This record gives sequence, structure tokens and C-alpha cells, in this order.
Amino acid sequence: MNDQVVFWAPDDSGLQVLKDAIPEGVEIDWLNSSASMEESAEALQNTKAIILGGALVFDLELAAKCPELRLIQTTSAGTNQLDKVGLGELGIKVSNNGGGNAVAVAEHTIALMIGVYRKLQLQFKSVQEGKWMSNIRADWFSQAHELTGKTVGIIGVGRIGSRVAKRLQGWECELIYHDIVDPDSELVNDLCMKKVELDELLATSDIITLHVPLNRKTRGMISDREFDLMKPTAVLINACRGPVVDEDALIRAFEQDKIMGAGVDVLEIEPTPEDNPLIDMDNVLITPHLAAFTQEASEKSRAFATYNTAKVANGGEPESVVLPDD
Repeated sequence: MNDQVVFWAPDDSGLQVLKDAIPEGVEIDWLNSSASMEESAEALQNTKAIILGGALVFDLELAAKCPELRLIQTTSAGTNQLDKVGLGELGIKVSNNGGGNAVAVAEHTIALMIGVYRKLQLQFKSVQEGKWMSNIRADWFSQAHELTGKTVGIIGVGRIGSRVAKRLQGWECELIYHDIVDPDSELVNDLCMKKVELDELLATSDIITLHVPLNRKTRGMISDREFDLMKPTAVLINACRGPVVDEDALIRAFEQDKIMGAGVDVLEIEPTPEDNPLIDMDNVLITPHLAAFTQEASEKSRAFATYNTAKVANGGEPESVVLPDD
């Protein structure tokens, strides 16, 4: 295989759209990710960049057998399945989707906020079961709220978090944020956000929404201590990565009435086990890791992947590189 860019996936169903998007002069073809180490190494001898089809792992042993490889490109925001330290030692960089799914995830995040506040999952279920409003009005009135005017604490104001903030302007929310990286001051001013320490954010927010990458620093960053700081009326939203929240601690938080509700698109284990207690909790809204699932997000992510890999194939430096600690 002489292609400078390779689509590494278990099947070639996404190949044609990548071929249609890749700039002229750069060839791309599919290589079965289930092929043997020997077959793959031989096929990838001249490959400079690889586009991963889904959240696949690219083995370090195989990477070491690819002398020309300079970039592994994902079409998702997350890259935690890849050993970025080991790949970096081989001179191979990792890039994510460049924010291709940021709008989709931001919109889904706000949908989770509204869904939890209005108990939409219970309303849908009640109507579908022929019970109309059932006992929702009587049992859940104390937890039915408007988003307008609430204090929303955003943890992580990168591509997604900043878009959540922008869209909340129309709800006249008070926005506070915490991030280990200082965002552009102009962005902060434009979005009327106030920086606070994490503990203050947890203690004062009506809604806490998570938009951080999964790494050794963020794994389990929301656990028992953090739930103890939250208001009993607080709502937690997680549309980043499941292990950022200690799931056992989240279950305990509900059992002990530490918080009011949660909307999550991600869980520690996916698919989550059928006996996960969160599934049967009426104050928890769960979606199956589909926050980025839109036509537009897919198109933007594919376009960036082909642009970035073609750039590397032509001798340039990749964009949206994810560092080992990210």
C-alpha cells in the first residue's frame, strides 16, 4: 500500500466520504484494523498519517514498525484510548477533530439541562405508556425549574465549554467557570463569565457542567468530596467522558439527597450494565453517548481529519495536536 494517508477501521463504510473530502494530490485507502500485525506493518510502510475509524487503539508495537508515520488523527474529541506518551517517543503526534463536534455537544448539553429541569424523560415515558401526565405534576413539582437566571458553573471552557457559555447568553444565566488554562480574556469578557476556584463553583452553582478531557488529572475529579460541596438543589451535567465522575459517588449522592438531578451522556462503562442503579433513578436523564451525533458534526470532523492528514502528508505540521497530559 503506497497511500500516504490510511483510514484505519474494521470496515470501509466510511472510506468514500473521506475520499470525497481529501484534497487533490493525496491518496487515501482503507486498511482493516483487524489485520494481523505483520500485514498491517507491511501495508503501512509508506503511510504518513492515519485516520482512526472510531475510538480505536493503535498499538505501539505496530506504530514502531511504521517508519514514515507522523500523525494519528481521530474524528472525535477524545483521544484517551491512545498512548500519547509512547507515540510521542516514536515521533508520532495525535490530533483530535479540531472542534468538529463542539456545536453538537454544546447543544446536547443544554438539552440535558432542560431535560433534567423539566423531567422530559418522565413526560415522554408517561405519554407513551398511556398515562398522560400520571403523577409527575404532583411528585416532581419541587424539581421543575426554568433555566433562565440560574447560575451555571462550567468546568473547562475550551471549544465545547465556551460554546455552551455562548448559547446560555439567551437564557440570561449567570456564568462562572473554572479551568486550569486561562482562556482568551476577550472571550471571557464577551461571554460575561467570571473565573472562580473549583470549590466555589461547586458550592454556588445551580447547574455544574463538565467539559474537560479525560486524563490522569481529571479521572474521578467529581467524587464524594465534590458532591458534599454542592447545593442539594444542584444538577450535574456530564457530556465529556464518563470516568471524570466517580459513578459510585454519584449514586451515593442521590441516595443521600446531596444533589437534585443529573443529565449524563457518558458513563464509566459503556454500554452501562443493565443493573446500574442510575438507570432506574427518575432524577437522572441518561443518553447513550450520542451528544456529537449530528450530520453537521460528522461532516466537520471528517473535513478536518482529511485536511489535517493531507497537510502532514505534504510535509506540514498537524493542527489540533493533543498533548500527553491532555
